[in-house]
Amino acid sequence: MGLQEAINACPAVAILRSSSAARFADVSDVLVEQGIRAVEFTFTAPNVADAIRKYAARKPADVALGAGTVTTVEQARQAVDAGATYLISPSLNVDVIEEGARLGVPVLPGALTPSEILTAWRAGAAMVKVFPASAVGGPSYVKAIRGPLPDIPLVPTGGVSVDDAEFYLVAGATAVGVGSPLIGDACQSDGDLDALAERARRLVANVTRRGRRR
Repeated sequence: MGLQEAINACPAVAILRSSSAARFADVSDVLVEQGIRAVEFTFTAPNVADAIRKYAARKPADVALGAGTVTTVEQARQAVDAGATYLISPSLNVDVIEEGARLGVPVLPGALTPSEILTAWRAGAAMVKVFPASAVGGPSYVKAIRGPLPDIPLVPTGGVSVDDAEFYLVAGATAVGVGSPLIGDACQSDGDLDALAERARRLVANVTRRGRRR
């Protein structure tokens, strides 16, 4: 499944960021069981390409697996070679966007201001990660950006919580990226997977709520 299909099914990208990727696959299994359809393994974890490769080989077909915190062309290549089907960056790096196009995968660069967002879109971004969204007003900022830039798909990330995710969608976001408020301690060896499942259930219910969209 591609990223667009995944977020059509559930407009939330689960961001797995930890000092170790050892539990990323197990955490993803829990998320997927609750209805999440897009997961992101970040390059801040050592050996994340290996984790991507292993999970890509056994994940359900209706799950989109991406690489996050992709800041270099080399990381983009490693991620796609390992099986990532989309790339997400914290910043606007045109080289990464162009490499994603060459590799045939969508790239979601990070941008914040209207100028950065428009530059990212014109450079070939599939969607634009609005980061850090909560630091500049959250849903109200997304709504303000959508006014002059209504045709650019926005994925606000950074401080988005399980309970306020739906308000970003109401404001006009295409999807949301949710990290630590969703994942909690689950990526740690003794992390609570039952608590993760409960948060994931709540997130999926919130972002797929009937009548939520504009």
